[in-house]
Amino acid sequence: MPHMLIFGLGYTATRLAEALRSRGWTVEATGRAGTIAFDDDSAVTNAMRRATHILSSVPPTDEGDPVLQRYGALLEEAPAGWIGYLSSTGVYGDTGGAWVDESAPVGQGRRNARAAADLAWQELGARIRVFRLPGIYGPGRSALDRIREGRARRIDLPDQIFSRVHVEDIVFGVLAGMAGPSGIYNLADDMPCSQNDVIAFGCALLGLPVPPMQSLEDAGLSPAARAFYSENRRVANGKAKRLLGWEPRFPDYRRGLAACLGAEGINGQPPL
Repeated sequence: MPHMLIFGLGYTATRLAEALRSRGWTVEATGRAGTIAFDDDSAVTNAMRRATHILSSVPPTDEGDPVLQRYGALLEEAPAGWIGYLSSTGVYGDTGGAWVDESAPVGQGRRNARAAADLAWQELGARIRVFRLPGIYGPGRSALDRIREGRARRIDLPDQIFSRVHVEDIVFGVLAGMAGPSGIYNLADDMPCSQNDVIAFGCALLGLPVPPMQSLEDAGLSPAARAFYSENRRVANGKAKRLLGWEPRFPDYRRGLAACLGAEGINGQPPL
């Protein structure tokens, strides 16, 4: 029977786990909502021996990748025939708004630790699939939530373009990657655009006023949010379409946000 071990049961990996269990998989995971403590070496080792598939969604720290640091040697010896890693398109750095695909060099931007981890996971060889993800959104974690909470900002940078991906499209991309060839895949929607367009559309869906346009200096952003605007790129997804047969169910933010709003049907509250 297929058996998945997930390192880091966060927002995206939780939805993958649900999809796998609905298909009859056994799923073990580390993380707050997981079944195994990450630092329980014995339990993790035994789970790795049972797993047919292993996935890590744990981001690196400045000191390196926690999973590879603690369990890298075991991963090399694990019997699993498939290993996946959820990386970030931030490894490409700034392209001035140009399109970028998987052949582009990495480590040119602010995500140096992420780029190093991405390359380190690739060294696991033919079993590895690296999924590079742009901004992730979905029910309970989208522009709609920021608008409701008064946290949405429109920044006066008209040429700033970003890519994004709905969480369900990541799940189906990973599932497609289980049957496809090893390698690196960008999972992004078909419509990179300004964050301002996303906020304006979300406000229209909610019937709320659009926040005023602000300069980057006046917006009062956190250092992390401000750094977000230091890069500008469009992420190409053609390789995943060609080799995995993957197509995003939400190819643009309009359909994705409308689906998020439609998912909020229980007492008017977004799902946890």
